Amino acid sequence: MPKWPPRWIEISDKDVLAAIAHVPRHRFVPEAQRQHAYEDRPLPIGHGQTISQPFIVALMTQLLELDSQARVLEIGTGCGYQTAILAELAAEVYTIERIPELSQRASRILSELGYDNVHFRVGDGWQGWPQAAPFDGIIVTAAAPIWPPQLLEQLADGGRIVLPIGPAGGDQILWQGIKTGSQLIRNRIGPVRFVPLISDADDHPFDIEYDDLI
Repeated sequence: MPKWPPRWIEISDKDVLAAIAHVPRHRFVPEAQRQHAYEDRPLPIGHGQTISQPFIVALMTQLLELDSQARVLEIGTGCGYQTAILAELAAEVYTIERIPELSQRASRILSELGYDNVHFRVGDGWQGWPQAAPFDGIIVTAAAPIWPPQLLEQLADGGRIVLPIGPAGGDQILWQGIKTGSQLIRNRIGPVRFVPLISDADDHPFDIEYDDLI
């Protein structure tokens, strides 16, 4: 995989940098990994999942271009670290996790840290949260095989979606999509490596041959 991050990418959003500085990453890392909590690398959090490296969290958050009135949907709560960063910046965060134990742990930690603008759901992130749509920003913290159509439908006009796309264990690309009317402007950001987005839906395209689907 090409060297990451490319030299032209930097985190320049002061609000994002302030959120990264304020959220205690060690609270979201298992006890055995806490000595590495502030290193710029992913760490295992159990159940075959990871907490992303801080740079990637900051980059994906910056690409959302949130303001204090934004309503955000996060697919893949995981340990809740990215959720906390979003909660620092947005008015409301809706986050979905398919593994109950992770969702419950994240909910407890964020509550202990005083966040009261986060809504948790255990379920299939591929389907999004249509009852709470539209969203000003959608962030997907697992690699999808294609642009998820249900999520694009739940994105507000002018809203942004940030997600990795690519096959599990293969080449994945981080993308930013900007919705303008019925069109989606797609900006290719760079190579990444994420766990796969999993769904139980019968119409989920995970058994397709990954090709030129993006």
